[in-house]
Amino acid sequence: MSGKKRPLAERMPVVDPERSKARQLASRAWFELRASRLRAVRAVRDLRSPPPRGRRGALKEMRPLVVSRTPLWTVEPGPERRLEAGKVHNLRIAARRLDDLSFGPGEVFSFWRHVGRPSRWAGYALGREVREGCLVPSVGGGLCQLSNALYDAALQAGFEIVERHAHSVVVPGSLAERGRDATVFWSYVDLRFRAPAGFGLRVKLDATHLEVELLAPGAPLVKGGDVEGVVERTGPTGSCASCARTSCVSNAPSLARPIGRTAYLLDGVSPEIDAWVSAERGRGDVLLVPLDGARWGRARYAWTTEGFGAVTQAWPLAIWRAAESRRLAAQGAARQRAQLASDERLAAWMAARLGPEDLHLVVHQHLLPFLWRAGALGGRTFDVVMKRLPLRALQARLDAAARRHPESPTLADFRAPPRLADDEEAALRAARRVITPHAELASLFGQRAVKLPWRLPRGAARRRAMPDGDAVVFLGPVVGREGCYDLRAAMRDVDRPLVVAGRDLEGGFDWQRVVRASADPISDAALIVAPSWIGANPRPLLRALGRGVPVIASRACGLGALAGVTEIDAGDVAALQSSISSLSSPRSERPASARTSSGERP
Repeated sequence: MSGKKRPLAERMPVVDPERSKARQLASRAWFELRASRLRAVRAVRDLRSPPPRGRRGALKEMRPLVVSRTPLWTVEPGPERRLEAGKVHNLRIAARRLDDLSFGPGEVFSFWRHVGRPSRWAGYALGREVREGCLVPSVGGGLCQLSNALYDAALQAGFEIVERHAHSVVVPGSLAERGRDATVFWSYVDLRFRAPAGFGLRVKLDATHLEVELLAPGAPLVKGGDVEGVVERTGPTGSCASCARTSCVSNAPSLARPIGRTAYLLDGVSPEIDAWVSAERGRGDVLLVPLDGARWGRARYAWTTEGFGAVTQAWPLAIWRAAESRRLAAQGAARQRAQLASDERLAAWMAARLGPEDLHLVVHQHLLPFLWRAGALGGRTFDVVMKRLPLRALQARLDAAARRHPESPTLADFRAPPRLADDEEAALRAARRVITPHAELASLFGQRAVKLPWRLPRGAARRRAMPDGDAVVFLGPVVGREGCYDLRAAMRDVDRPLVVAGRDLEGGFDWQRVVRASADPISDAALIVAPSWIGANPRPLLRALGRGVPVIASRACGLGALAGVTEIDAGDVAALQSSISSLSSPRSERPASARTSSGERP
């Protein structure tokens, strides 16, 4: 219930900036002493009767009850923006601690019991706090927006308010303007409420808003919403971010510096994305990667690092990943689970190194669901670098392939957890842009897609190791998802040599015909075939195109309208056979529609 007295956090004597700094500091010290006493009193009281801790994982059994949605950004870019960015950062941390909590009938929710002390050690940054009539910088500042939203939602739901304290000063744009506010101050000024039937909490940040949702296990409660008299309260008299009173101990001119940069959270390099990043990145932007490949001679991570304000490496994780990859089999569920665990570790490492100033992110797709689940994308805009189908669509395609070829031991050997697909789907809906050279992926996202041109390597002159160069070459690996079963069926009535490169991951796959080996399969090829179901790695096909070899590829490979490419649908054996017969025949016998100018560059 609201007390008549304002909390000590807002009852401090107004500090006159004209007084000496020594007297100002003495006043602050006296305040901290009294606050420490009140914290001790609260600690003793909570030891005798501690508020319960919420449980996680029970929200599926509940249904939505009420929502409180408030804007994160209420000031224009300027001196205040740095503190507001700090506030959003603090809300991001606190939301992660409250999201997915549930409480039983009559159990009391305590704000501080679950958020914990807002300290730098816990990751909190300088935000805005109302003190002495001013908006001052404070570690953990801005959490009152969350307590306001919780109180507002509890009022809407008709919950019993056990403890609530009103602000003495109204911040423009906050719920305090409507009397639906609850100030908090570690640890003795708390917000507490309960419901007779129990309840659950969802707390999320999108790019622009904080959303608090209360859920209920049963029938709706009688909704409240009335406030015990809205008291007229004054607005803040000033802000340390824009105040010119240098004699005040709270004055912080450094806060007026501009804020806002892009953080690039990237993994393995590709030429198309590297060129785009080099053109997009701004002065002061930061790059987070497993390893600085250009520096250490590792082509997999050889991003162009020039021009970034900072490059941060997760080299212990890169070493761990490499060692684990060598230990595991090249195919199978164990490898896929290990890859997901590695992605989660890398995403957590990167999220921990993001600060309030990182207002926009560019994120590799496989890190996306883990960053979304961790709340690291809240309060930020972000772009996604995509190289494969979204998990749900990818697994649906593998399911279709498995139904077509039930004899395959690999097509159904692993599926990602449904929650991971849900998180990726939600994050992709929230993404500002999708960056990809992949034609099929770009088509899924309409105007949000940034379609990059494929970059073809300039290959050496082709050598013809086989007479007339009439070999059909499958670059592999030999595994169901790459279309080996469909190619085997298509080649039954094609009188052309077949060269198979890449490892056999299916386990003794029988091509039902003689296949040839080759030290340089691209040089031996009349054409390359790639009837892949999911098109995970088109780079070998691009190398072939760069050397003038025509390619038959499924649309899943994403090559689109590149010169020299004939596209078919995955699983369409008749179209694959027809294209092979047409393109592997002597050039003079090919129909005009099958002749490709494979030497052209996009």
